[in-house]
Amino acid sequence: MELLSPAGSADKLRYCWTYGADAAYIGLKNFSLRVKADNFYGEEYQKVRALKERFPGKKLYCALNISFHNGEIDRFLADIPYFRLYPIDAFIVQDLGIVPILQREFPGTALHLSTQASCMNREAVKVYKSLGFSRIVMGREASLREIGEIKDAVPDMEIECFVHGAMCIAYAGRCLMSAYLNGRSAQEGFCSHTCRWDYDVLANEEAVQAAARAVAQSGALALREHKRPDEYFPVYEGDNFTAVLSSKDLCMIDHLAQLKSAGVDSLKIEGRMKSVYYVAIVTSAYRKALDALEGTISAEEAAPFREELFNVSHRPFSTGFYFGREEADKTASGASDSPWQLAAQVGEPYSDEARDAVLAKGRELKERRQAAFDALVPAAQAAWRRREAALPDKYLPPVENRAGWRMYPVEALNMIGQDSTLELITPERGAQRLGREDFLLVNPNTGEVYRWVCADHPCVIYTRIVCPDGSLLRAQAGEETA
Repeated sequence: MELLSPAGSADKLRYCWTYGADAAYIGLKNFSLRVKADNFYGEEYQKVRALKERFPGKKLYCALNISFHNGEIDRFLADIPYFRLYPIDAFIVQDLGIVPILQREFPGTALHLSTQASCMNREAVKVYKSLGFSRIVMGREASLREIGEIKDAVPDMEIECFVHGAMCIAYAGRCLMSAYLNGRSAQEGFCSHTCRWDYDVLANEEAVQAAARAVAQSGALALREHKRPDEYFPVYEGDNFTAVLSSKDLCMIDHLAQLKSAGVDSLKIEGRMKSVYYVAIVTSAYRKALDALEGTISAEEAAPFREELFNVSHRPFSTGFYFGREEADKTASGASDSPWQLAAQVGEPYSDEARDAVLAKGRELKERRQAAFDALVPAAQAAWRRREAALPDKYLPPVENRAGWRMYPVEALNMIGQDSTLELITPERGAQRLGREDFLLVNPNTGEVYRWVCADHPCVIYTRIVCPDGSLLRAQAGEETA
């Protein structure tokens, strides 16, 4: 089975493929249902083409899954020359109006039907096949039994299914709630996730309000539409929120064998608006689970990667509609915050010459300070030492050579320090704790060893630990840095 991961930017695309995805899906500005994702525009096609060459055999899919108005069709036609600059293997669409345009302008590019089209049965699949589609992204309401029946009826149609990430309370994500409440249509890429907003249970009198809250917190309440007496959604009142329409997150990592038996060809991870950290952790977890299913690694080797799914922010997990709607009907009463935060992205290792240049700056700094110190009288030298102790961030120590250590550029995203609890995330090793003796944070421009760094600080990590391509540093969330 193919593993398909989300790429909301060129940076995330690199991590998708580095951490084991067989394919990635992107959106282009104005034509994707995630317009708040970074998406792709301008000169970014050059980065994408370079990545495609760097990862031969990997696939790239482009989401054009909005509902098109006339003006958007016109703009799309005008942008076709730009689209041709991308090495796109397939377009993901829901609006049939652009199908003949794509077939005419991109004859060698596959067509995948978006989940937004709500394709749920074998007869619909046959129709889409006759229109030229080679893959159906199933509506999320389809069960494994139904998927298996569709595959049996149309065996040469590829079936793609979501296996992880946020679920939408609306049918296959076709929701008007956002448009109704604040004028932002989900069908045009502007979903504001109104189903996950915090709502209050209100009452006029204090006593009535307390009683209402107690009932709401009991879990006894449910939302039911008058004309549908057999359909309801549980209501739960928390300390600072009421969960009414917020669905649980999907997680099918423990059921990949059942998906394979049903005939699923591609496993899709949701999350083009998620972070690089999320993309890396979730992609590697499913990559290792698939490898274990295929017998290339053991279940024991895959297990630590699965556990990392709980180290990214998520709502309570469920299996969605795959085994019955009862599980999907359960609303979520909050989210699990991650115990870790992404601290930095690690770049390609410095060459020996570049490392030696930074070490030379450290030696020069040490020699200058020593010469300035030696020129002082004893009383002034004592004052110098007091200033060093009182102002440690001003008198940073110089870096010195350590045998076998290497330097890697890092882009700090949150504040981290030499005393921070850090772990290195890599595609093959997973999470690895870094002790204080394992690394130094160094200013490559001055040769000084930082006590702490944050965004926009020039920095390299000088370490005994090998950092493979795509490595990330994470720090314990909420940890104080001196």
